Amino acid sequence: MAALNEKKTCSQRMENFNRFVWNPDTGQLMGRTLINWVWISLYYVAFYIVMTGLFSLAIYSLMRTISPYTPDYQDRLKSPGVTLRPDVYGEGGLEIYYNVSDKNSWEKYVTTLHKFLSAYNTTAQHANINCTSEKYFFQKSFLGPNKTKHSCKFTSDMLENCSGLANSTFGFPEGKPCLIIKMNRIINFLPGNGTAPRVSCTAQHEDFSPLELQYYPINGTFNLHYFPYYGKKAQPTYSNPLVAVKFLNITRNTEVTVVCRVIGAGITADNPHDPYEGKVEFKMRIQD
Repeated sequence: MAALNEKKTCSQRMENFNRFVWNPDTGQLMGRTLINWVWISLYYVAFYIVMTGLFSLAIYSLMRTISPYTPDYQDRLKSPGVTLRPDVYGEGGLEIYYNVSDKNSWEKYVTTLHKFLSAYNTTAQHANINCTSEKYFFQKSFLGPNKTKHSCKFTSDMLENCSGLANSTFGFPEGKPCLIIKMNRIINFLPGNGTAPRVSCTAQHEDFSPLELQYYPINGTFNLHYFPYYGKKAQPTYSNPLVAVKFLNITRNTEVTVVCRVIGAGITADNPHDPYEGKVEFKMRIQD
């Protein structure tokens, strides 16, 4: 019994380990003969070759069946989101707060608008074409440069008094600021059911006097020839159409909540789970 409980010395353990790694009496390496190791290695090589082949075949089949231009499923994008520029967020969401006599308070908004509209100057839009139709711009073929589809130009001068060209401060120091509304892209989406969707901005609370506004382009519409959008690969130079809103009668030193909705068939603005679907809401306060 004492022999069974006798502890092996360190040298004995090392000797046993060395014998396990290589046993000269049986010719075994780590408990297996050389031919066994060869068969095991060949098995795993063949196994991983088959697995790699099956994985490659699955990826190849997937890539052959999906379109590089449009996603197979778009069930979460039935109605476009709407965004505002300048997009300055505060504790309560989007906020446009400034003092007409304090340049530092509104200069950041002007800088943001100029930076945003730089993608809409004539140089940036040189690859796009002039479109004059008031209808959807359907394209079945890839007739654009490098086998792409054409995109219609949208240049900042289309925003007229809110383009930043004639008035580089966008009306902020006068207390009549210009804000820009953009509708997000959805592939193959046809808004308006043949009628151009338009932007409509109102004060959220009825106790405020009606807002006096000017929209650019005229009537605040998104021309139909910018739709449908065919995706980034098909239309790499596509630019979202814009609508600018100039606020003319904001009551000074009073916070007003403004809701700008895009009105048109197929566009919803009452989704409680997505406050930016079909509309954008922001707070504005102009001080003097």
